[in-house]
Amino acid sequence: MTGPDGITYADAGVDIHAGDKAVELMKAAVARTHGPEVLGGVGAFAGLFDASALLGYTRPLLASSTDGVGTKISVARAMGVHDTIGRDLVAMVVDDIVVCGAKPLVMTDYIACGRVVPERIADIVRGIAEGCVEAGVALVGGETAEHPGLMDPEEYDVAGAAIGVVEAKKVLGPEKVRAGDLVVAMASSGLHSNGYSLVRAIVASQGWELDTYVPELERNLGAELLEPTRIYSSLCVDLADTLPGLHALSHVTGGGLAANLARVLPKGLAATVARDSWSLPPVFSLLQAAGKVPWADLESTLNLGVGMVAVVAPSDAAAFVEASGAAGVPAWVMGEVAPDPGRPTSPDVVRGAKGVDGGAVVLTGAYQV
Repeated sequence: MTGPDGITYADAGVDIHAGDKAVELMKAAVARTHGPEVLGGVGAFAGLFDASALLGYTRPLLASSTDGVGTKISVARAMGVHDTIGRDLVAMVVDDIVVCGAKPLVMTDYIACGRVVPERIADIVRGIAEGCVEAGVALVGGETAEHPGLMDPEEYDVAGAAIGVVEAKKVLGPEKVRAGDLVVAMASSGLHSNGYSLVRAIVASQGWELDTYVPELERNLGAELLEPTRIYSSLCVDLADTLPGLHALSHVTGGGLAANLARVLPKGLAATVARDSWSLPPVFSLLQAAGKVPWADLESTLNLGVGMVAVVAPSDAAAFVEASGAAGVPAWVMGEVAPDPGRPTSPDVVRGAKGVDGGAVVLTGAYQV
């Protein structure tokens, strides 16, 4: 309705004062991610980061990544729990950056919503800030955009971007992988942030409520579905610095283990991965059985308990497994790299993925459920 003085921005559905309140509520959390390298504070048009440390590099390469958390947000909204989504966002971005061996430095976020609820926005950003602290990343900027009429009042989405740095001669990837290298799995913390369209479809088909206690999970279903994505970046940076035999890393996201591992293998080599080298965490077995999901579809959608994969020289594999476990991330040898046998692509053989004309991954055996 038009007021006596005409239509205002508030009449159109945008509350500037709510946005200002959200910024005030999040300032302390954001400030905790700032070290002496960050200049200025919250509210500037652009974040400033002192990059003079890069002068010590011979040939510094900047690495960048951007991502979101997908439809996992719908679970957060249904549960009324919004801070864990922020940790997911950080993990999805910085764990991609570390794959090339880069140390993440700075991150920015973007939140779009139908209506600014200051406390909810502050919860989201608090989670992002907590994730940034864990990853050793400075949260140097962000934006909250209110989109009335485009998004429902309770609807929101998040995205983030980060920049890291790596010395050129220390870049990890296919060029370093050799036949005889071992494939080492690093355990996921749960579903992470991929495949939630499938997960939600299974939950809906069973009529499950998010507050239902599930004995196999030893907690409520909603708590399991909202378990934050594990942040591997700091651990992987440390391992890359101390183990010269670490040749490649692969973040297991959309596409599953085989497709993402194939992206970091050179053409002509294949990694054989034993499905029975680990036991599936209960949530994956539960979802597969409930939805009668074909195994080939499940393993090309979900991480199945492996969130990061390393390709390591045999001389450093045991040290990698030990160091990862000591840091609280279970790790184990799951396969080996050898010349590509040239088997045709099938549900058990993935060759190249996501536009990368790379190596192959051969999956053998059956999962332990």
